[in-house]
Amino acid sequence: MIKPIITMLAACLFAASCTAGAYDDPVQPTSTAPAPMAPEFRGINHWINSAPLTMAQLRGKVVLVEFWTYDCINCIHVLPHVKQWHERYKEQGLVVVGVHTPEYGHEKILGNLQGAVKRFGIGYPVAQDNDYRTWDAFGNRYWPALYLIDQDGRIVYQHFGEGGYDDTEARIQSLLRKR
Repeated sequence: MIKPIITMLAACLFAASCTAGAYDDPVQPTSTAPAPMAPEFRGINHWINSAPLTMAQLRGKVVLVEFWTYDCINCIHVLPHVKQWHERYKEQGLVVVGVHTPEYGHEKILGNLQGAVKRFGIGYPVAQDNDYRTWDAFGNRYWPALYLIDQDGRIVYQHFGEGGYDDTEARIQSLLRKR
């Protein structure tokens, strides 16, 4: 009786650890299927460093949406790259939007988030997504997560977790050349 239960638990654990996307690169849009449209920012509690933004008003620009939370070590490791891209490419038409979606209750407090934005020296817009409405609209499940949106408002690239910085930057450059 115990052996079948252990076998079943082991199978479940193996299946969970090998879930598609858990360790692999996310699936990118193909040339045969159009890239999905980026959803609007939804349920944003506050905007930091910006007036409220909409995807409609960002049409014509290349947009990098970064889902993060300030206590996530992986997000902290990605942050210098995102800040560099913002500084390097903002004059060429890149708009970076950090969507702060908290993992813990203390991360929902606006003052704590504002302090983190100041401490990390973030100069691009940050949307506070306490209720996960923008997170859900993107179908996101990871911190950190990057979504690159082309000038037509389509999600053309996504990356979850750390790494892939050269590839992400190359894709930003490619989209900016198409402007």
